[in-house]
Amino acid sequence: MSLVDTTGAGPSLAEDSVARPRRTVDRILAGNAWLVFAFLYLPILVLIALSFNDNTRVGVWTEFSFRWYGEMFGHTRIMSALRTSILVALMSTAVSTVLGTAAALSMERFRYRGQRAFDGLLYLPVIIPDITMAVMLLLFFVQAFDIVLLVTGVGLSRGVGTITLAHIAFNISFVALVVRARLAGLDSRLEEAAADLYASRWQAFRRVTLPLIAPGVAGGALLALTLSLDDVVIAEFVSGAGTTTLPVYVFGAVRRGVSPLINAVSVLMLVGSILLVVGALAISRRRVET
Repeated sequence: MSLVDTTGAGPSLAEDSVARPRRTVDRILAGNAWLVFAFLYLPILVLIALSFNDNTRVGVWTEFSFRWYGEMFGHTRIMSALRTSILVALMSTAVSTVLGTAAALSMERFRYRGQRAFDGLLYLPVIIPDITMAVMLLLFFVQAFDIVLLVTGVGLSRGVGTITLAHIAFNISFVALVVRARLAGLDSRLEEAAADLYASRWQAFRRVTLPLIAPGVAGGALLALTLSLDDVVIAEFVSGAGTTTLPVYVFGAVRRGVSPLINAVSVLMLVGSILLVVGALAISRRRVET
């Protein structure tokens, strides 16, 4: 008896026997995907819901309220930490984006002595643990401040400046990594063509290279901004009195006990991160359309 359906009314028995295991595998994979999504996003939904709980006890729901958001925006220390985080993130992102882009260009477009050593040192902050980076930076600032005090008699202290420098130190590597990946896929003959048309090196970079690597530069800047806003370990080590960043404040508050106020602060940080991603996607889409 033939397994092929000669009437054309439906699939053959052989095709049906092959399709049935495929449908089973598809269902298993779909179920696994839903489990992963639930594992990732259910805690976020719980956090958002509990931030609107009027009760002072986190796990006991009473009624919907904006109470904790009002207290958050009226909390002096939280608002000070938020301003410090934004200031440090903006300054460190601006400097690290410029330096990281320049480092990526030097690695991809030029050849010089000691380039391999520089390449290894450039990506060292990506590899080493945050706690090691934090201890290194703390020791560096302590020794540097002692030398400055000994030479000039001026006493320096840790604060916004040290946090910014520390964030620049590790953000340069992440920006360079993203921009270099973009440069690796860029045809260098475009720059050579610009030079053949009597463009100077600066003109070729500004009119040809920079527009082409702009998505990579924007991605590196977004990554640097996110890492700066999210950093706890390094900021905890290199910060001084009165210069607490928002993640460090949240970390210290959670150690004393979770409250709905911390939930509201966490939701604020979550919304800020989402807005950054949405803004980056909108800019990228606009560049593609134009």
